[in-house]
Amino acid sequence: MTRRLRERSTATGALLAISLALVLAACVTVVGSCATSTAPPVTNRGGPTSGGVPDDSVFAQAFAARATDLAVEGRGTVYRLLPDDNDGSRHQRFLLELASGHTLLVAHNIDVAPRVESLDVGDTIAFKGVYEWNEQGGVIHWTHHDPAGLHESGWIQHEGRTYR
Repeated sequence: MTRRLRERSTATGALLAISLALVLAACVTVVGSCATSTAPPVTNRGGPTSGGVPDDSVFAQAFAARATDLAVEGRGTVYRLLPDDNDGSRHQRFLLELASGHTLLVAHNIDVAPRVESLDVGDTIAFKGVYEWNEQGGVIHWTHHDPAGLHESGWIQHEGRTYR
């Protein structure tokens, strides 16, 4: 009889422990989902406004929030071509000015994607990539496909061609 009582007691204790763990997990989930952030929300797409001018407010928000790893799309005008970065993976680099006046460095991996051909100061490009904050306005990278297929693909569009 004492053996049966001990087995029943152990089973009851195990069920109680599992139930308690499930209740705690539910509480953490509910509390976590109700938590509020003091930072303003950052949306990820610059889209056209009613006047046809791109809405670049996402980049101002990302810069103010010091955002990193933010998937973005946008459009801008090349205002400076920079030498390629050949340290590690090679990157074609250039500076963009958005319609809002915000500036970005684009670092396009040319070991993974083709170089943007005939790019020149004054050209307009569209892009999809990842924004990383820096003091100068931010960097856009991941403007290419992911050979491993683990990361969302980005791109650059220039003169009717898409570079992935």
